[in-house]
Amino acid sequence: MATLNVLPLALTAYGHFTTMRVDADGRVRGLSLHMERLVRDSRTVFGTGVDTDRVRVLVRQALEDREAPCTVRVTHFDPGIELAHPEDATRPQILVTVRPAGALPPPPLTVMSVRYERDLPQVKHCGLFGALHTRRTARLQGFDDALFLGPDDHVSEGGTWNVGFIDDHGTVIWPEGPVLPGVTTALLQQRTEHEVAPVTLTDAKSMRAVFATNTSIGVRAISAIDDTPMAIEHPALERLRETYLAVPGEEL
Repeated sequence: MATLNVLPLALTAYGHFTTMRVDADGRVRGLSLHMERLVRDSRTVFGTGVDTDRVRVLVRQALEDREAPCTVRVTHFDPGIELAHPEDATRPQILVTVRPAGALPPPPLTVMSVRYERDLPQVKHCGLFGALHTRRTARLQGFDDALFLGPDDHVSEGGTWNVGFIDDHGTVIWPEGPVLPGVTTALLQQRTEHEVAPVTLTDAKSMRAVFATNTSIGVRAISAIDDTPMAIEHPALERLRETYLAVPGEEL
């Protein structure tokens, strides 16, 4: 297998990716949605398509002799990119990396609200500096992660996850606004009753429960927003966990 030159990726962070959890049976929940994301984001980032059959082959190769469950990241970037001419980056390559996956669900997390909006939030791109800096800031203040607020004080998403809420009626609410369309969120929205509505920070702190979602953590309770404690158990939260775990995996 040819070796990729990843130095341009390190120097420019220009690219996009998707991350998926491979369960013990070798299957992936939402695999088709992950492939659709790669194709959609490549059109935005590079103006090109993605050979998803080749992606699957490379992922299977990367998983050889690896113990599942594990987390696979597929990064799409152009090794020939130049800072002065990003418009010439039209021949992206595929980089597959694998790391161990933790048990589901992970323990609750605490979050600190931070005013921040990712560049081009609808794309899962490699420009992670801002998100990681907010996470670092939150962790230095004793929290686990950051919760993003837009300029209008509305909640959008977390550092590397989507956020959802459960109101007084047990209704699942997803925040309206410029956020990454997460695969786990999409799987839950396809299978559960929910609403999409603006959520201010004050609204968020008054909810019955708050949770984070992504492919690595499933449905993870949030136990505090800033200095406001949140319930980590709720029937609707448990139903979301059960719904996600019941999603059939797709074969690579």
